[in-house]
Amino acid sequence: MSGWALVPAAGSGRRFGGEVPKQYLQVAGKPLIAHALDALLAHPQVEGAVVALAAGDPYWPGWTTRQGKPVITCTGGGERADSVLAALQALPPGVAADALLLVHDAARPNLRADDIDRLIAAAEACAEGAILAAPVRDTLKRARDDGRIAATAPRERLWRALTPQAFRRDLLLRALLAARADDVVATDEAMVVERLGLHPRLVEGREDNLKVTTTADLALAAFLLENRE
Repeated sequence: MSGWALVPAAGSGRRFGGEVPKQYLQVAGKPLIAHALDALLAHPQVEGAVVALAAGDPYWPGWTTRQGKPVITCTGGGERADSVLAALQALPPGVAADALLLVHDAARPNLRADDIDRLIAAAEACAEGAILAAPVRDTLKRARDDGRIAATAPRERLWRALTPQAFRRDLLLRALLAARADDVVATDEAMVVERLGLHPRLVEGREDNLKVTTTADLALAAFLLENRE
């Protein structure tokens, strides 16, 4: 089954700092968002991508194709879910209601094809969708208000959500609209689907599929991309 990629890229990167939004920072010869788009569009089962941009984004290079596939843009919103919904609604008319949509972070540049393979296979087999994720391996501490340790939290069955996250078009649309109606601010797409009482599948992904949120992440991303096989 073929599908489309949705890339929310309307954020200003306030946590990262700096004038230029982090998705446009140059790493290994091109912007982070170019690495993310190329990884998605190089996959044979991804037909194209819709990128949700900030209104009047001066940094967008104006791409209409990458990897020989269409790149469509739209105006995103103040929250991630708003941008994903805008991208979903900007899909071409011919995209079927049951088409798979892969939502991927613009600042997650080191996505590998084998992760996309396994994610798509899992999402095709599970009507409730699937996400790339990584099991929590560190010991987790719960903090008190004064910054001291309150307790050690069990890490069994805990996973870190990664992207892409893959859902059928009609399910994702229904979940996003329900969350908006209830004024729920979701931090990822699986969260809005979970609110419908559904249980997307966890697909273990590579630990180096990192999201750039700090300058240290940027340096690590540069190292990984420059040393890929």
